[in-house]
Amino acid sequence: MTDDPQTHPNQRHLGRVFNDVPELYDRVRPGYPDELFADLAAVTGMAAKSRVLEVGCGTGQATRSLAALGYAVTAVEPGADMAALARRRLAAFRDVEVETSTFEAWDDRGRRFDALVAAASWHWVEPSVGWRRAHDVLHPGGWAALLGHVVVRRPEEPEVYAETADLHERFCPGNPDWGHPPLEDEVRATDEGWGLVDDPGELFGPTIVRWYPTVQWFDGEGFADHLRSLSLYRKLDSDVREPLLDAIAERIRTRLDDRASRRYLSVLRVGRRAE
Repeated sequence: MTDDPQTHPNQRHLGRVFNDVPELYDRVRPGYPDELFADLAAVTGMAAKSRVLEVGCGTGQATRSLAALGYAVTAVEPGADMAALARRRLAAFRDVEVETSTFEAWDDRGRRFDALVAAASWHWVEPSVGWRRAHDVLHPGGWAALLGHVVVRRPEEPEVYAETADLHERFCPGNPDWGHPPLEDEVRATDEGWGLVDDPGELFGPTIVRWYPTVQWFDGEGFADHLRSLSLYRKLDSDVREPLLDAIAERIRTRLDDRASRRYLSVLRVGRRAE
C-alpha cells in the first residue's frame, strides 16, 4: 500500500483505514515509474520466475509491475477489502497470490523468496518483528526493497498546502502533522539508509538508493479525493475532514484555476540480506 510521509510509525493501526476506501485508493494514489522496477531488476539480478514477497500490497499497484516482469509474487495485505480488490485487479497473472494477513502474523509455511518488496507500507510493520522476519523469509543473498513516495515542492510552483494552510488551521487547528512539503533538492540529499523507518542493523547490508520524479495533476474535486485516500486525512473525524476537503477543492477552483499538482520523488531503497 502506498502511504503519506507524515504518518507516524507508532500509529500502525491506521494502516487499516485504507480498507474503508479501496476503490478510491486504487484510483487516486500514485503508481511507480517503470524505471524504478527496471532498476530493481538490474540491482538484484532477478529474472522471470524469481520469487517475490510483497508486504502490504494494497490494491496491487506495485504488484502489477512486479508481475509484469514475470516474477512469482506472493502478496500479503491486512485489509480484507483491499486484498479482494487486488485479487480482481491481478486475476490475469497466474503467478500472483494475494493472502490476507498482517506480515507479523502471516504464515510463511516454509516458503523462501529472492526478494521482499514493500511499497510505502513498511512503516506499518512492527520493527521488532519485521526486519527479522524479512531476513528469515529470504534466501541467502536475497534482497529487501522499500519503495515509497515523498511529497515535495519546487520553489517556483504554486503548491496546494501553501494555498490552503489557513483552511487546515481553521478546520483542524494545531494539528502537528500540518506543514509544507520539503523542497525537492532537500529530499534528494537524504540518500542514505532506509529512510524514515527503523534501521535493520546488521540484518541487511548497505542500501542502494535511487530517486524518480513523478507528478499527478488534479482538478479541485480530484485533489480532495486524493486527500481522502491519505491516512493523515482519514484519521480525522468525518465532520472535520469533509468540510475541510470541500473548502480545499473550492480554493483550488478559485485560486489555482481548478488545476493542482501533487509532486513526488518516488524512491527505491535496496539492501542485500546479510549472512
